[in-house]
Amino acid sequence: QGMGIALALAAMLGFASNILLTRYAVARMPVEAGFLVVLALNIVFPGVLAGIELAARPAELALNWKGVGLFAVSGVIGTFMGRRFLFDAVRLLGPSRASVFHSSAPAFALLGAWLLAGERLGAYELILCGVVWIGLWFTQPRAGTGSAQLAPDAWRKGMIAGLLAVAGFGFGNVVRGVAIREWSEVFLGTVIATLGAVVLQVAVTRDWKKIAAQFRAADRTAIALYAGCGVATSLGSIFITLAMTRMEIGLAVLVVHTTPLVIFPVSVFVLGSRDELVPRTLFGAFLVLCGITLLAIR
Repeated sequence: QGMGIALALAAMLGFASNILLTRYAVARMPVEAGFLVVLALNIVFPGVLAGIELAARPAELALNWKGVGLFAVSGVIGTFMGRRFLFDAVRLLGPSRASVFHSSAPAFALLGAWLLAGERLGAYELILCGVVWIGLWFTQPRAGTGSAQLAPDAWRKGMIAGLLAVAGFGFGNVVRGVAIREWSEVFLGTVIATLGAVVLQVAVTRDWKKIAAQFRAADRTAIALYAGCGVATSLGSIFITLAMTRMEIGLAVLVVHTTPLVIFPVSVFVLGSRDELVPRTLFGAFLVLCGITLLAIR
């Protein structure tokens, strides 16, 4: 359980880094082209790790087609739907508000883990989950606090994107957790999940000329930022997959989505947004840390 918590926190750092990098990436290149860079790195980076692992281990690769299929489905739901709409939520709402949406996915994950994996949490675990959720909502900046006011249209579109991202991350992670228990290939599973997302992304993309123009207009920094998002999300996916082999899927997803613990300190101490350092957010962070600590020593 303790190692599972540690792996889930490592995954959280990866996804939090992605949110922070996305803030600068979307300002330099539109997300339509940038998302393709992210997906490319989501294949190349874990693919290289898979090659190294297969070359180093004595056991041969054994395919489990049910596991392969589940990983592909998790990619369609989580990687395509979840991450794609998270990019839109960051662009429309800003990183802090998007991080709060991202942290709401465990509600869907707990439901999905109950329906798909047959997981049952006791009263103590559910109480701790409630403590963490309450803390996460306290870390949300109030309207107009530390963030610019949004136009109604941007708020509506951002809410829709955020809800779709939440559903994608929640159920996508559950399917990934079921997949790794069927087929224990973490790196190859991550590659297959991304391939499922790539197929869908290519299918829904229409204006390739526009995307090509976006690539031509982009500078190297923009490409590097989106590549960084790809590496960060790959590491997040790998660590959360490993975490779900050592603890309950729903609890692993809960820990992963505590991204405000990273987003707000960085916003305050690195980006200089001191308005977000208020008693309300500090109390929320305290509740989150207490809940995760008690889960770890459960």
